[in-house]
Amino acid sequence: MTRILADLPDEDIKWLDQLAAEQGKSRAQILREAVAEYKSELRSSGNKDWLEIGFGAWKDRTDIGDSVEWQRRERASWTRPWDDDYEEVKAEYPDLFDEEDDRQRQIHLDMLAGKYPKPKKPHSR
Repeated sequence: MTRILADLPDEDIKWLDQLAAEQGKSRAQILREAVAEYKSELRSSGNKDWLEIGFGAWKDRTDIGDSVEWQRRERASWTRPWDDDYEEVKAEYPDLFDEEDDRQRQIHLDMLAGKYPKPKKPHSR
């Protein structure tokens, strides 16, 4: 077996030592097992890319209801008052928006309409 020298942060060494003590193993044994597990994990995934590995990962989830509808709602929650689709998204998911969102939307529309004067440039000295 070949010996190696590896630099690890002190906090990782402390963690390894604690884990080794809990399991009654040496630090080296913990590292050998970690490398073996990592190799096994890589082999089981083959040469698949991350998209292929993750495809269908949520297919059996039952806690979110219809997954497509859940995803649409999640994306809708990212909508901001200055987004072009604000009105359509708010109509579909009104509970995601409040009076402050509507106030910010009106400010945005007023700014687009030129109702607010452009800020003056500060004087330079």
